[in-house]
Amino acid sequence: METVVLVIMILTALSFVVKLSFHGWSGKLILSLLAAGAVIVSEDMALNQSKTQIADWLATPDLMLDLAVLLTVDVFFQISFCVLMSSEVAGERLRRIGRALLELTKWVPGLLIFPVLFALLVQMIFAFPGTDFGTITLATAGGVLVAAMVLSWIAGEALPEADLRLELIFLLNALIAVLGVVATVNGRTAAVGTNSVAWDSLAGVFGLLVAGAAIGFIKFNRKKYTNQ
Repeated sequence: METVVLVIMILTALSFVVKLSFHGWSGKLILSLLAAGAVIVSEDMALNQSKTQIADWLATPDLMLDLAVLLTVDVFFQISFCVLMSSEVAGERLRRIGRALLELTKWVPGLLIFPVLFALLVQMIFAFPGTDFGTITLATAGGVLVAAMVLSWIAGEALPEADLRLELIFLLNALIAVLGVVATVNGRTAAVGTNSVAWDSLAGVFGLLVAGAAIGFIKFNRKKYTNQ
């Protein structure tokens, strides 16, 4: 379980860094300062943690289910940014609502990055016992600030094509969603067999699929005839 959570945190950090590459230097600085400030603010809470308590949290099914909800919302948020930004990159003109949502998803770093920064601070405190806590917190915040700025610049230089960076963010968050399901299961892979079928739920899922396909078909044909 610890390994799965660690991989999710690494992927979240990578997604955050790549997303920063869509900002100018001022935007990179503002969001990096926000991340560094989150580290400083979480100092008091981080001092009250222990390895045993963290292990107990990871073994608590209800807490993992709550985190799964947070993870799902964050993944949806990041994928929405990818979809809206891809339209912008392709030269499509977004409506006023689409433009506002794009700016919102672009400037809000996400929800998962803050627990990741908190976990980083806790691990730094564990790694340097006997060192002044304030010094560790400031050093960690400074490291986050510098790392976010430098790595986002490297991401922009390594992948100058915006569409490739969007694909990378999309794939990272898709993988986060899959690993989130694994973390939610929390080792409970056995299921009680049943011979009954929830026909109402099955009909609801089928109805959603049909409705989505119909809406997509109508929009596709409307665009087709409009272009003609």
